[in-house]
Amino acid sequence: MTAVPLNLFYAEPDEDRWLPFDRLPRRLVRRIVRGPRRPGGQERVFLNLKAGLDRLGVAYRANDYRHARRHPDELCCVLGKRHVLENEPWRNPLMIGPSIHDHPIDDPALFRRFEVRRILVPGEWMRDMCRPYWGDAVHAWPVGIDTDHWRPAPGVAKTIDVILYNKIRWDHGRRETELLGPIRAELARRGLKVVEFVYGSYRPEDYAAALQAARAMVFVCEHETQGIAYQEALASDVPLVAWDHAGEWLDPSYHPQRVRYSPISSVPYWDERCGVKFATAGEFPAALDDFQARAARGVLAPRQYILDHLTLEKGASAFVEHARQAAASPAHPPSP
Repeated sequence: MTAVPLNLFYAEPDEDRWLPFDRLPRRLVRRIVRGPRRPGGQERVFLNLKAGLDRLGVAYRANDYRHARRHPDELCCVLGKRHVLENEPWRNPLMIGPSIHDHPIDDPALFRRFEVRRILVPGEWMRDMCRPYWGDAVHAWPVGIDTDHWRPAPGVAKTIDVILYNKIRWDHGRRETELLGPIRAELARRGLKVVEFVYGSYRPEDYAAALQAARAMVFVCEHETQGIAYQEALASDVPLVAWDHAGEWLDPSYHPQRVRYSPISSVPYWDERCGVKFATAGEFPAALDDFQARAARGVLAPRQYILDHLTLEKGASAFVEHARQAAASPAHPPSP
C-alpha cells in the first residue's frame, strides 16, 4: 500500500525519579512485584497499529531515529505522550497522535516549534473539541481491534449474566452513591450473576476469560476518546448497557476553569447493534428492560459492528492514508 516504509515512533515514559538511573532498579522491582509489564492503552494503540500494518504487508520502521535524522524530508509519525515529541529536535514533517496532547491549550506554540502536517485524535468528539485550535490539521483515527484474539469461543457456557466494568476516573465517592450503587442494586434485585472489573486493577487474561462466559456488560465511564476495552467486549460478541451522559468533558486538569466542552461520549464508536445507552441511574432499569427485549429479538450484533468498522486491517489502512495525505500536504501555518 505504500512504497516508502512508514517511520513510526513510540516509547513508554520511563524517567529517573529520585536519583540518576534509578529507573533501572525501579523497573526490576516492578517486574518482581507485579510480574511482566502489561501494555497500557497508548501502547496497545501502537501494538495494534503495527499488527494491522503487518497484516496488510505495509513496511515500517519503529523508532529509527538515525534514519529520521539522515532523511529530514521524510514524514515521521509520532505516537504516545509528549516525551516522544519533545525529546528529539525534529526537522522532519510530522504526523502526531493519537494521545500526544490531552488538549491543544497544553502546547499553543506547537505549529511554530515543529512542522506538523496532521494531528490524529482517537474520536470525533475530541476532534470537534480540538478544531477551534488546530483547524483542519486534526483528524479522528481509531486503532483497530484484534478480532482474532477477541472473539467468542464456541461451546463456552454463559455462566456470567453481566460484567460490570467500572472505569470511573474522578469523584469516586459521589459516583459510588449516585450511579454505581443504584446499578449494583438493580442488578442484584433481578438476581443476575455479576462480575465486576475495575479499570487498572485486573489482569487482561481474566477479563478475556470473563467475556467468553458473559451474556452482557454494563460499561460505566465518564468519557472515552476511543474505548478499546469496551470494543474488545463488542468484538467478543458481548453487547453493552452503557452509561453515556453526553455532558461536559470532566477532566479536572481542565474542567471547569480552563476548558468547557460538550457533548462528549463514553462509547464514541457505536450503533444500535452494540446495545443500549442510558444517561442517569434513574434510566438504568428501563435501559436494562430495553436491552433484554432487544436481546430476545436477536437484533444485537456487537461483533459484526467491530468487523464492519474497527478491525486491525481497517485501522491500519486508514492510518496509511492519513500518512499519505500528511506527506503530500503543505505545512500547517503557525498560530499567531
